[in-house]
Amino acid sequence: MDRLDGRVAIVTGSSSGIGEATARRLASLGANVVVNSSSSVQAGIAVCESLPTESLYVQADISDQAQGTELLARTIDRFGRLDILVNNAGWTTRVPHADLDALTDEIFRKTFEVNVFGTWWLTKAAMPHLRESDDPSVVMITSIAGLRPIGSSIAYAMSKAALNHLTPLLAKACAPVRVNAVAPGLVATPWTSQWDDQHAAVAATSPLHRSATPDDCAEAVIGLIRSSYITGHVVVVDGGTSLVI
Repeated sequence: MDRLDGRVAIVTGSSSGIGEATARRLASLGANVVVNSSSSVQAGIAVCESLPTESLYVQADISDQAQGTELLARTIDRFGRLDILVNNAGWTTRVPHADLDALTDEIFRKTFEVNVFGTWWLTKAAMPHLRESDDPSVVMITSIAGLRPIGSSIAYAMSKAALNHLTPLLAKACAPVRVNAVAPGLVATPWTSQWDDQHAAVAATSPLHRSATPDDCAEAVIGLIRSSYITGHVVVVDGGTSLVI
């Protein structure tokens, strides 16, 4: 299946970075895309208006269950169907792993509310609509921090580990809806633009000597969406970083 004409996709957190790149790739293949962000409204609208297919922007914070439900409802009201859900929205802040006191309850709670609870609520609510598609697909954007003892914080790594394991659980429980994940290493996005030390470390140690780009990750997402016999897998997109750490 080379084209995605007529398919409807929600990409959470798609006003920039991996989400934006994924939304653009989906639209370039003919899919109608629902662009979403929790706060970057003008950026989200700009992405939506620039896409070549019929698209919709919905502001929603998925960590608020009611807002996630509204995101889904507006999608169905506009397009009448849902074929693809890309769970990209996430949140983190850098906290040294050894500084346990710096990982406050507030940081811990917010990390899980967005990354785990929000993703769970939206995916669960989307399942009845996805089951009506002839080739339904969910793709989680996780991280190699969920596979190795690294990451911007312990809470972030724990939350991504939860999503990595949720992926095969949902693939098994919700078949024939396919559920897969893309687990990037460090990605050069606006969110990490000030992380010069981290990008330098990856460039120095990774076999491919650079951080990932949003397009690197988006291509992996598209590959999983178009590969109709793959489900329950976490695809690592890290330039070999996890081979050397």
